Amino acid sequence: MNIKEYLQNNILLFEGAMGTYLSSLGRTYRKSPEEAVLDSPEQVAAIHREYLEAGARALKTDTFSANRLNYPESAAAIIEKACSIALKEAESYSAFVFADIGPIEFAEEKGDAATEFKWVADRFLENGVTNFLFETNSSLEGLETVAAYIKSRNPDSYIIVSFAILPDGFTRYGLFAKDLIEVVKRNVYIDSFGMNCVQGATHMKETLSKLDIGEKVISAMPNAGYPIVVGHRTRYDGDPSFFAQSVLDMARLGARILGGCCGTTPSHIRRVHELLSRQGVRVKERKRSESAGIIDRVVSPFWEKLMRGEKVIAVELDPPEIASMDRFMGGAWNLKSSGVDIITISDCPIARARMDSSLLSCKVNRELHMESLPHLTCRDRNLNATKALLLGLYAEGIRNVLLVTGDPIPTAERDEVKSVYQFNSRKLAAFVSALGQESLPSGFHIFGALNVNATNFDFQLKLAKEKIQNGMIGFLTQPVLSLEALENLKRAHEELDAFILGGMIPVVSEKNARFMDSEINGIRVSQRIIDEYRGKDRDECEKLAVEMTVHIAKEISPYVDGYYIITPFQRVSLMTQIVRNIKKL
Repeated sequence: MNIKEYLQNNILLFEGAMGTYLSSLGRTYRKSPEEAVLDSPEQVAAIHREYLEAGARALKTDTFSANRLNYPESAAAIIEKACSIALKEAESYSAFVFADIGPIEFAEEKGDAATEFKWVADRFLENGVTNFLFETNSSLEGLETVAAYIKSRNPDSYIIVSFAILPDGFTRYGLFAKDLIEVVKRNVYIDSFGMNCVQGATHMKETLSKLDIGEKVISAMPNAGYPIVVGHRTRYDGDPSFFAQSVLDMARLGARILGGCCGTTPSHIRRVHELLSRQGVRVKERKRSESAGIIDRVVSPFWEKLMRGEKVIAVELDPPEIASMDRFMGGAWNLKSSGVDIITISDCPIARARMDSSLLSCKVNRELHMESLPHLTCRDRNLNATKALLLGLYAEGIRNVLLVTGDPIPTAERDEVKSVYQFNSRKLAAFVSALGQESLPSGFHIFGALNVNATNFDFQLKLAKEKIQNGMIGFLTQPVLSLEALENLKRAHEELDAFILGGMIPVVSEKNARFMDSEINGIRVSQRIIDEYRGKDRDECEKLAVEMTVHIAKEISPYVDGYYIITPFQRVSLMTQIVRNIKKL
């Protein structure tokens, strides 16, 4: 009997966790559970038997991270031995064996996950394992390609793709579970999809109840609750009976493939098996949740002006380095009075701690009744912190955000200050866009950065197009202070289907020009501009700064939807002069 035939009349129960169970028993291996198949094969075999005796009818090979990125020398040997152990143990119980394959993280970043997935799949097929469980995924990178490849080699293979979905419905890359599942449901090569890890059984049941599972078989393999740290070890103390009841409820919601992930033991699987055997499982009728009916009454004049085709003016103010807001708020008020449409507030620029850009945005919005565009970086926050911040911003009436990867932390500080970088600006854009569809009455207007000074501008355009696909609707460019930057801006205008705010920064002295050209990432100042400031005093430089910035605004005007002006050294009075002159164009 093959798996599809088995599933017509049965629920397929997988074994639980291998790695955490090995660890809880104090069993030894070199550095990872996967290497236990080489160091202690009899221990791995014994655990498989425990799960089979508990009622499991599907084994996972002990190979979750066995690929050439993690084990350059031994990946093939680990897979070969793991297959041999699992196949031998499964034979006596007429159980199925699945190749257990985890995400290939580093390959995803390089864009060649499919290549490594294919190599891993070939090793399993060579060793007689033809069913595959791709689990704990945060994206679909490489999975559709490898699924088609496996079916081309063995049409009878059964393929499950499982995602690690956080309780709020997103993966750690900020991808929306419903969007991923809609893709998988349409894929003819993937037989089943589902969830595993990161959630306990109760939360996974709640997540499952909100998903439209369609006609495909769905799997659910939750953790045994949530971990605690005792001493230097991570433990799971979830009650097997409570776990089993929630898993039974998931079967009633339509899940046909069940099992356990981190922290689950043979006791957990035994209790699930007993409940499934004792109680007939009838699938409950599922009710769709209805919208709460919240009406979004916040209007963004900045956005409406863009939509009408009118040129907008955005001015950037750096947040304070001390706990006083007086100078910042006074500057923001003066900019509002001069006719600025929105101020942008950077998020700890150059990776140095300053007052939080989002809190400042809320204060400006509430007290000055002026729109602000907070910058949000990927550098300092993980997914949970980002979502919490966005919900607060939305509640405070902020509707426009600028998403950037963020400047790297200076080398000397990396031992003391840790960056996060859980995702890049493209993935963050996809997350914010999905959040607007699922958790908010309406979405944010998402902007990004575009470096018109980049040496390889073709690559910048490629990234920008990916950002647009992920939900960005506009870009603020780096300052245009050279002919090369102007030419790149023209290309962006021609090739990008998005709003563009042309970047400008007033040069206030020869020294300032040389400093920006030499030491500020993303800014290039032409020699002609540097020469213009040679020998001039402060008043002459300020007059020239106004003239030159207004001239650049004229030059870029045909290619932009507005202007993005960066304030140098908090010289707001200089900015108000520039803004008033630009408004006369």
